[in-house]
Amino acid sequence: MEGVLMVLFGYLLGAVPTGYLLGLRSGLDIRREGSGNVGATNVARVVGKKQGFLTLLGDTAKGYVPTFLSLQLGFSLVVTGAVALGAFLGHLYSPYLKFQGGKGVATALGVFLSLAPAGSLVLVAVFASVALASRFVSLASVIAAGVAPLVFWLLSYPSLVIWLSLVIALLVAFRHRDNLRRLAAGAEPRFEF
Repeated sequence: MEGVLMVLFGYLLGAVPTGYLLGLRSGLDIRREGSGNVGATNVARVVGKKQGFLTLLGDTAKGYVPTFLSLQLGFSLVVTGAVALGAFLGHLYSPYLKFQGGKGVATALGVFLSLAPAGSLVLVAVFASVALASRFVSLASVIAAGVAPLVFWLLSYPSLVIWLSLVIALLVAFRHRDNLRRLAAGAEPRFEF
């Protein structure tokens, strides 16, 4: 029963729409501005870089906190994996936003900073390299998520972490499907750092 409650906690915390709330503080419904996404990139473009950075921190914390707490409270890796996935899915499908949400990259980062900290730093380096070279945040996000299972396998993390990263990578790619179409068509906007 405690494990179920922990998973529910992860989902409800992951569902807190950081970018939406920061947009409201500036008098904007971020879902109706820019790309319509509640993630850090759209918030940075529409509301400002500071709010975008705060969205990034908040969304990362939503993945990190419940996963870290689950580990600290002594739950098994299976339960902790379910908590982590719950937090990630909460961000994607938030009950506070009629089951709409963001694309999950920052929340996934928080999850893996807790489960696989060294591997996560490698992924941050991959993301930063691709983003700075191309100025496409969407491309960097999909590539970093896509190589996560390989990185975690090479660093000998538990198989559950590797499989979790594969599921999350597929969901990240799915949530970026419109971005990938725009990239293929040469219509994806670049991000100004």
